[in-house]
Amino acid sequence: MDGTSDRMLRFLKDKSILVTGSTGFLAKIFVEKVLRVQPNVKKLFLLVRAPDAKSASHRLHDEVTGKKVFGVLRQQYEKGFSAFVSEKISPVAGDIACENLGIEDRDLRELLCREVDVVLNVAATTNFFERYDVALKANVLGAKHALDFAKRCEKLQLFLHVSTAYVCGSRGGLILEERLRMGESLNGAPGLDVDAEVRLVEETLEELRSGESTEKTEKVSMKELGMKRARFFGWPNTYVFTKALGEMMIGQQRGDTPVVIIRPTIITSTHREPFPGWVEGTRTIDSLVIGYAEGNLACFLGDLSLTVDVIPGDMVVNAMIIAMEVHANQRSEFIYHVGSSVSNPLTYARLKDYGYRYFLENPRVGKDGKIIKTRDILLFTTITSFRRYMALRYWLPLEGLRLVNAALCGVFSQLYDRLSRKYKFVMHLVDLYEPYAFFKGCFDDLNLVRLRAAAGDDHGGGGLFDFDPKSIDWNHYFSTVHFPGVVKYVLK
Repeated sequence: MDGTSDRMLRFLKDKSILVTGSTGFLAKIFVEKVLRVQPNVKKLFLLVRAPDAKSASHRLHDEVTGKKVFGVLRQQYEKGFSAFVSEKISPVAGDIACENLGIEDRDLRELLCREVDVVLNVAATTNFFERYDVALKANVLGAKHALDFAKRCEKLQLFLHVSTAYVCGSRGGLILEERLRMGESLNGAPGLDVDAEVRLVEETLEELRSGESTEKTEKVSMKELGMKRARFFGWPNTYVFTKALGEMMIGQQRGDTPVVIIRPTIITSTHREPFPGWVEGTRTIDSLVIGYAEGNLACFLGDLSLTVDVIPGDMVVNAMIIAMEVHANQRSEFIYHVGSSVSNPLTYARLKDYGYRYFLENPRVGKDGKIIKTRDILLFTTITSFRRYMALRYWLPLEGLRLVNAALCGVFSQLYDRLSRKYKFVMHLVDLYEPYAFFKGCFDDLNLVRLRAAAGDDHGGGGLFDFDPKSIDWNHYFSTVHFPGVVKYVLK
């Protein structure tokens, strides 16, 4: 075992770590990794959104330890797995959107404040087009509540917050690992204030409910308000806007608390641990992968010469653990981009080629039992040319089909519905991903290079806590790891 690994294992030994967002993809990789490499960790307290301890315990089993990512550990401990998990993991019923993390049991709160060494805040809603009220509670107020709780922990060595590299918005060039300051919008628009945004949401909801709006109307209004406010201040969507506000909140209120902010880029399936290719849910680029694999994505837009910044989930977790050890008890704020665009850049052209070759060799079978033919995707380099093509190729024929279908009493309803779903699917993806299809930035990772040096990691990757993207062969990763993982664990 190398010196870096030995240091990390010594750090994790006898630690008590509070993890928010514990049912999410990244948190599960973290929990599994810690239990597998350091079984002498003292306790992992996993905050689970639940009304009581019994419900939290059920969610823990169903949505965390019962998942396939724990298969290696389960095989290692065999019949002793449940006892080991019960000893090392304590589910905590609560809600990050509430003060005190929604933990109603006073004795439990006091226990956590006495025992916890590290607070790891992974909780977030990652939906680009989330309701604004939901996103504010999870990504902004949730960050505040997690920090407030961490500051009350008597033994606290570190508060680690997982953000996203895309808090930078749509800026191009080399994006530095710099703090976001409260009130500074990306486009210079004045008036950026968290309290004002919370009041705006409350007033809008009150107005909607006084007008007896339906649940659907309220949902649509909240989603549209989030996008409107994000774009007013220069961010492309509600998700990255509220994550930026969350960072601002932490920077403003941390005091002298030791803080690390991890900004991953696009997180993909595991590279090596606990096994290659594990993924859960539809990650960012996997919406495109799935649409392409199922024959619903014949065209898209973007610049093939640009870089797509992806990073496997296990490498993000390794960077988190090393940052914990290096910065424990350092009463400052440290920010890290965890990505690949500088160290090992991958272009959209190569990603497109990997996808075409993989699904050509491994075609999908549709619900009708027929093989879905793999076609090379038609790519447009401007939004204008794309919308013109979609209008002529899909929207106008759909309108014609709708009129004919109505005249013939619904004879073509199934055909219309199928084509309409394909059209709406592509247009929805384009609306969400257009800012990233032409994203010309790359994420400076000099702090991450220094982190590796501080940890003594000079062996060029491949160790127990490897997070060096230079060690990734992208062709091998996508062709034999990520695409098969998406097929196995997402498409099933």
